[in-house]
Amino acid sequence: MRIGILTSGGDAPGMNSAIRAVVKSAIYNNMKIFGVKCGYRGLIEGNLIKLNFSSVDNIAEKGGTVLKTSRCPEFMKEDGRKKAVDTLKKFQISGLIVLGGNGSFKGAEKLSKLGINTIGLPGTIDNDLNYTNYCIGFDTTLNTVLDCIKRIKDTNSSHDKTTIVEVMGRYCGDLALYSALAGGGEIISTPERKLSFDDICEKLNKNILSGKKDNIIIITERMYDIEKLQKYIEDKLNISMRGTVLGFLQRGGSPSAFDRLLAGKMGVRAVQLLLDGCTGRAVGIRDNKIIDVDFKDIDIENHNKKLEYELLNMLL
Repeated sequence: MRIGILTSGGDAPGMNSAIRAVVKSAIYNNMKIFGVKCGYRGLIEGNLIKLNFSSVDNIAEKGGTVLKTSRCPEFMKEDGRKKAVDTLKKFQISGLIVLGGNGSFKGAEKLSKLGINTIGLPGTIDNDLNYTNYCIGFDTTLNTVLDCIKRIKDTNSSHDKTTIVEVMGRYCGDLALYSALAGGGEIISTPERKLSFDDICEKLNKNILSGKKDNIIIITERMYDIEKLQKYIEDKLNISMRGTVLGFLQRGGSPSAFDRLLAGKMGVRAVQLLLDGCTGRAVGIRDNKIIDVDFKDIDIENHNKKLEYELLNMLL
């Protein structure tokens, strides 16, 4: 049996740990395993390499993905997907493991409908897939954000300053929420519960009047123009403050032990699912147990993960 693995979309710490687990599990089960370079684009172009034990030696601790990744508009078209299927048939590959987020899973689902057995592994720092408690890369990114916030708070307290910190997450507020809870963010605004400029000013002014002059405002990306928000607060409250966009700093770095273990367990489950002849399923973790669900049950067309409001309410 021949299977393949590709990483697609944004990179996430722990992807290499998942690749390692898939390769080792596949070889243990007498399967041949091929890595697709550069995501779906590599699948269309036929850029595949055979993987073995030495291919994945010492990669678990590395950030990013050794298979590289890309976004591929051509794959969104029917002709592009046909080329991808032709490549898989050429290499006699009957099963494909796709590691990525929502967009990557959409592609995997389409390949499944074209007769290729596909399994999805959730690899995204945004943690925005609704069927799993955690995605590969989220824990590492959260710890990176916490380290940045700690450094910012040191300077804030020295100057009695307030800083707006923009974190990633796209349509999901998990990074903002968890970093605020663990890192002591005083004010938080997420896509699920967006604060107006005046709401933020009111909360901040209340903190300042109570004697708290150094504050952290944590916001999810794409919600505001951070410069406009900063100027609005400064003008309304007559204070000086800073704005910090963490950006791609959050993506890189050696994966945490949690992400390495999570990726390893999920990788093994993915290989087993292909051995069992399964297709169109996504591996995840729920209530500390590795699970797998049908693509059609996770609503991958929409970003509708529900924020843990009972946690958010702790910050209000």
